[in-house]
Amino acid sequence: MTGPALPEEIVRAENLKKTFVLSRKQQRIEKTDEKRKAAVAGLSFSAYRGEIYGLLGPNGAGKTTALRILSTLIRPDEGDAVIAGHSVLKEPQKVRDRIGFMTGDLKLEGFFTPDYLFDFFGAMHGVEKGTLAERKRELFSRFGIDRFAGVRVADLSTGMAQKVSLVISIVHDPDVVIFDEPTNGLDVLTAKVVTDFLSELKTMGKSVLLSTHIFSLVEKLCDRVGIIIDGKMTREGSLQAVMDGCPLEERFFEIYRGLKGDIL
Repeated sequence: MTGPALPEEIVRAENLKKTFVLSRKQQRIEKTDEKRKAAVAGLSFSAYRGEIYGLLGPNGAGKTTALRILSTLIRPDEGDAVIAGHSVLKEPQKVRDRIGFMTGDLKLEGFFTPDYLFDFFGAMHGVEKGTLAERKRELFSRFGIDRFAGVRVADLSTGMAQKVSLVISIVHDPDVVIFDEPTNGLDVLTAKVVTDFLSELKTMGKSVLLSTHIFSLVEKLCDRVGIIIDGKMTREGSLQAVMDGCPLEERFFEIYRGLKGDIL
């Protein structure tokens, strides 16, 4: 007899380290004389195919830096990450072909329309024209963008522009979808559309990796979670194992106090 099949590892981060030079203003904000800050300090974790993995931590914990490394936007000082079998250091273009990356910081050029931008990024990813047209019909309808396809991005609402950013990030139907704070700044209706779609991606067999500081989002969506504080992984596992019978918020602050002392 054979045992149950092991989950397929789709993302593996290995000892990621990244430091940044602090300006004098940043030193004052951080209340430190140190000239460099370790944003990610030896971070390692794995995510598996067909699951939603959440990186949970406060602002400044290193979540965004970690996801930018995974998305090949910045290089780590040390360590490596492998996504769908490809190294972010040695095969960055192959990684980009397999991932979609979305962040609330993404600013689309306001002069262009959703219709133009979708076609432009689809061509960049080498999506065949017929496939691209069908994918546009599907995604624009799914997110209600079709009525605004010819409207300049500058004239769209914040929520609609965020939806456009989302569909552009997955124009090439990637295996791995990476979202940095996917619901930040969204109204409740748009946030609901986005979170429902994340669940839908999972049912389609996609792998979703997201960062957030919102406990309820992790509890609602994630199969596994890693708690990151000061650039380090402090607890990782299935959502149920990390919570260990407590609400996630209660567990998080228990871990945080153990590392940092009083919150205030």
